[in-house]
Amino acid sequence: MKSVIDIPDLSVEEIDELIKTAGDIALHPEKYAKSCEGKILATLFYEPSTRTRLSFTAAMMELGGNVLGFSEPGSSSAVKGESVADTARVVSCYADIIAMRSPKEGAAFVAAKNATIPVINTGDGGHAHPTQTLGDLFTIYREKGRFNNLTVGFCGDLKYGRTVHSLIEAMSRYPDVRFVLISPDALKLPTFVKYEILARHNVLYTETDSLEEALPSLDILYMTRIQKERFTDPAEYERLKDSYILTVEKLASAKSDLCIMHPLPRVNEISVKVDKDPRACYFKQVENGKYMRMALILKLLASAKENPETEDLLAGRSVLINEMKCTNPRCITATEQELDHVFRVVDAEAGICRCVYCEKKMKADSGMMKRVVRR
Repeated sequence: MKSVIDIPDLSVEEIDELIKTAGDIALHPEKYAKSCEGKILATLFYEPSTRTRLSFTAAMMELGGNVLGFSEPGSSSAVKGESVADTARVVSCYADIIAMRSPKEGAAFVAAKNATIPVINTGDGGHAHPTQTLGDLFTIYREKGRFNNLTVGFCGDLKYGRTVHSLIEAMSRYPDVRFVLISPDALKLPTFVKYEILARHNVLYTETDSLEEALPSLDILYMTRIQKERFTDPAEYERLKDSYILTVEKLASAKSDLCIMHPLPRVNEISVKVDKDPRACYFKQVENGKYMRMALILKLLASAKENPETEDLLAGRSVLINEMKCTNPRCITATEQELDHVFRVVDAEAGICRCVYCEKKMKADSGMMKRVVRR
């Protein structure tokens, strides 16, 4: 039984298969109208959402299935102190598949370890948002017909933008892709994304703080909002919130076939006047995301039927268990105290490890490294 917590959980071949299925659903929705008849999707949303929650609801209903769940933590047993692990076990008794969003990084990982049904991560803090990425990939494919030989610009909040991190990881697996990273210094792409994803795949990238200078070279522009909810300092948010605003005037220097994308919601980073430009693809993304979620639900339910055993999310990895504690206050281990503190080894020689829940970088000493376990 397979769950999807982060985009690397899906191979390039599996993504290609999902795109093929999503394309067929878009063309022939009637073929799939009863595909999930008798099946139930549980939407567990510990954080506000419009597009993602409704997209999953629409996806399951259009497949002929049913939906239950909650849209904010106040209407769940989380307010009574129930753990994510226990919630996952309980909901497994009521549903066939779970779609889960949480502000706690690693919450979906914990749910997948404890559920007896497939779990889809629909966003965990600033960590990952794989189903948004799947919709993004389908949009790029429908607009460009390929994933290789593209120059992709990411603009805005590249530090906390989970959609950015996930899409960069996905696109890095294709040849001849170049990235232009457009952000203020305070919101630059995290170091671990640069060195553990871009450097590992030998992907070329440049960094700039100027949207205007970057625009003429781009095939795809991925705009993001400055996310107020990720800031601990309100003054810092106020200083950065209007860093980039895409206008019709600025687009004058862009390519005629530029694809403008945005994970939404937007605030003011794209002028509403841009909506009428044929290069604006962000509302197409919404529809494409629904089709890819339909394809993913079908794939995971089929996987669960074929092999009901829960997949080991750490299989094949070298890990340290309870040798140190994650220091990220947004990590699920900060609130669910009985969780094992597990770190995957990134660089054994240097003792560099990352929390399996939130990707926080930690350094293990030589004594700890002698106790590394291979899963």
